[in-house]
Amino acid sequence: MAPPTLQIVKVCGITQPADALSAARAGATAIGLIFYPRSPRAVTMQQAALVAAVTPRSVLRVGVFVNETPETIRALVEAAQLDIVQLHGDETPDFCAELHDLRLWKALPVTEKFDPASVSVYPVEAVLLDTPAGDRYGGAGRTFPWAQAAAAREYKKVIVAGGLDGSNVAEAVRQAAPWGVDASSKLEARPGVKDAEKIRDYVDQARRAAGWSS
Repeated sequence: MAPPTLQIVKVCGITQPADALSAARAGATAIGLIFYPRSPRAVTMQQAALVAAVTPRSVLRVGVFVNETPETIRALVEAAQLDIVQLHGDETPDFCAELHDLRLWKALPVTEKFDPASVSVYPVEAVLLDTPAGDRYGGAGRTFPWAQAAAAREYKKVIVAGGLDGSNVAEAVRQAAPWGVDASSKLEARPGVKDAEKIRDYVDQARRAAGWSS
């Protein structure tokens, strides 16, 4: 079976309209809005609405949630015009099934004991594989062995995250042949504020590695 074609180039941790526009202009296909209050990249409903207002409809709006209730998730999906829900906490397959009518991605940490087949139990569109951040939720801003992502592709669409930027995203695409890539902290000028040049470099390298036309 041929490797899946890269479909998603996501810039996560967007907190302000200017950064959403930078991502869209660079050619990103998705942006991430984090609705987890403890994150330095968290957004309020008001901030999310401002970002959504300037984001082209061709760019997917992904809401990132950590151990939130289904009711709150659904309310924010409607209020922020979200296209996708990314679950980044301890959500179980049964919890994911409760949200079966939404487009779901489930983030999973790749530890030394990670079993690629384990992703198959989640009733979601894709799994986002990331480096664990100890006792905190979210990524660690570091890469993991991309061979693990390649192995998980047999069971589910895979998005590779963790320490990606323009210097390494092309290699991640070559090694893992993922459905998507996701970057956040390595694209920042400071926590919560993106660097437009870093965004352009990351997106351009990902698109080139996937063979997309410029």
